[in-house]
Amino acid sequence: MHTLEDEMNAGLSPATHKQASVKMFPSYVRHIPNGTEVGQILALDLGGTNFRILLIKLHGNSKIELTSKIFVVPQSVMIGDGRHLFRHLAECLSDFMKRETLLHSGICYPLGFTFSFPCKQESLSSARLTAWTKGFNCSGVVNEDVVKLLQNAINEKGINVRCAALVNDTVGTLMACAYKDPSTAIGLILGTGTNACYIEDLDKVGTWDGDYNEPKQVIINMEWGAFGDNGCLNHIRTKYDEEVDLSSINPGKQIFEKMISGMYMGEIVRLIILDLLQQELLFLGHRDTYGDYKTPLYNRGGFYTKFVSIVETDEGIRFSNTRRVLEDIGIRNPTFDDCVIVQHICRQVSKRAARLAGAGLAVLINRMGKSNITIGVDGSLYRYHPRFKRNMERCMETLVHKDLKVKNIN
Repeated sequence: MHTLEDEMNAGLSPATHKQASVKMFPSYVRHIPNGTEVGQILALDLGGTNFRILLIKLHGNSKIELTSKIFVVPQSVMIGDGRHLFRHLAECLSDFMKRETLLHSGICYPLGFTFSFPCKQESLSSARLTAWTKGFNCSGVVNEDVVKLLQNAINEKGINVRCAALVNDTVGTLMACAYKDPSTAIGLILGTGTNACYIEDLDKVGTWDGDYNEPKQVIINMEWGAFGDNGCLNHIRTKYDEEVDLSSINPGKQIFEKMISGMYMGEIVRLIILDLLQQELLFLGHRDTYGDYKTPLYNRGGFYTKFVSIVETDEGIRFSNTRRVLEDIGIRNPTFDDCVIVQHICRQVSKRAARLAGAGLAVLINRMGKSNITIGVDGSLYRYHPRFKRNMERCMETLVHKDLKVKNIN
C-alpha cells in the first residue's frame, strides 16, 4: 500500500511526473453533480471491442432516463488507420441519432466522450492519447488530440453534435454515480481493463496548471493499470504473470492491470492448468489424450475469463459447470479431483485480483481521510463474477483505517 502511495505522489509531482508509471492525470473535472441537474445530452463510450452510444435525459431529483445501443469495433479497425476508427464512431453516432430522431433537428447536442485509454488531458475538451491498451493499436493517434479527431469525423458527416467534454471511463462512472449519491468520491473500472479515479485536493496536485478557484479539488485519473511498470511489483508477480506479459501486445506495460482485469484473468488460469498438466499433477492418467495442440487449452486466450466466473458458480460435488467448461477447452471426462483443482485455481486467481483492487481502494480511502465515501464501480468483471465484490470488500475492511467507513459500493 505504501508503494502505491509513493507511486501516486511521483505522478502528482512535476519533478517526477514524466518518468512516473502511475501518471495521475488531472481530469479538469472539479464540480460533482448533486442530482438537481436537468437536460438532454449524448455520450459515446469507447473502451473495448464494443462501444456504447447513449441518449441521457436528466430529470432532476437524481432521476435519469437512458436510451443506448451497443456497436462493435471490428478487429481491422482496432489495429488500422486511426482515421477509420473515428469515422466508424461518427457513422454509428449518425445511425443512433437517426433512430432517435435527433439528426438534423436544429439542435446541436452536447456530447460527452468517454475514452478509456491513457490520455494527457489538456482541458475539459482536449486530451492527447499517450498509449493504446486493450488490444487497440490504431496508427496516427498517439500524441494526437482525440477530441479533435472525433469532432473532425463528426463534422465530415454533417452531424449536429459538439463534443463538449472528454472523460475517462472511471471519471464517467464517478460522475454518474454522484448524480444519484453525492457522497461518491471514487470511480473504479473492473472489466476488460482496470483503472481508478478519486477526488484530490488541488494543493496536492503539483502538475495542476488551472486556476485555484473554488472548489479547490479535481478528479484525478490515476491510470493505475500501469502500477508496477517500473518493476516495483516484481516481488509479488508469478511466472504466469510474466508469461502473460511477454506474450501480450504491450510487454512491460500495464503490469497491475494484467494481474487483475478480465482481459488477462482467464489466461493466467489457463497457464496454471497447463503447467500442472505438464507436471502430471492434473488430469492424471489422461495425458496422452490431451496432446491435441489444436484444443483451446494449448492456445493463448483459449480459457475465457467468463469461464472463471462459470466455474466459481459451482456449489456442491457435481461440478456440472466446471465439467462443461473443461469439455469446451478440450478436456474430456475430468475426474472429481480434476474439477476440485480447477475450481481452486480459478478461485485463487480471482481472489488475488479482488484483493489487489481492494488494497488499491483502501489506499485512496485512507488518503482522502473522509468517512462514508461511496465508490462507483462499473465493468463486466465486477458485474458478472460471483465472488469478486465480496472478496474485494473483505480486503478493504482489513486495510481501511478503523475510523473511516465505506458507505456504499454501487
